[in-house]
Amino acid sequence: MSSAATILVRSAREGDQPALADLDAAAWSPESGFPSVIQAGHPAATFFTAADPPGVHLVAELDKTVVGYVRLKPPTRLPENAHVTHVSGLAVHPAARRRGVAAALMTAAEPFARTRGARKLSLRVLGTNQPAMRLYERLGFEREGVLKEEFLIGGRYVDDVLMAKRLWAS
Repeated sequence: MSSAATILVRSAREGDQPALADLDAAAWSPESGFPSVIQAGHPAATFFTAADPPGVHLVAELDKTVVGYVRLKPPTRLPENAHVTHVSGLAVHPAARRRGVAAALMTAAEPFARTRGARKLSLRVLGTNQPAMRLYERLGFEREGVLKEEFLIGGRYVDDVLMAKRLWAS
């Protein structure tokens, strides 16, 4: 992957499943996420599920290689909450980090959400993930709340930070 490569963000396709499963396995570590989930593994046959089909994913490519994804879904099944799209997963391959992939995915998430009627894009991020929080703030997300000591990861209590961006002009 060359550093001058153009990032292409597109809708996921069923054929992306093996690449996305491999990406998920490479992107997550006990330090970056939830060790219990990582230990369970992500078999290629189950990256896409009935709850998480290709249509809720955008993928990023560098040099025609899938290097990242974002999963965008309603936060609940309630019609009263239908105006919100939630980032329920974001991953970038370690070899492609610090090259604008996450920013490209999050930027593409906005029109994706708008075309589905969203007025707000929300996400949750571990309080220990300062680089991600800086990226989200740079992209216009604001902190809306903190769930103090929400997770116990590696013997340490970690906050869950709630962030969101309004998708309409004030």
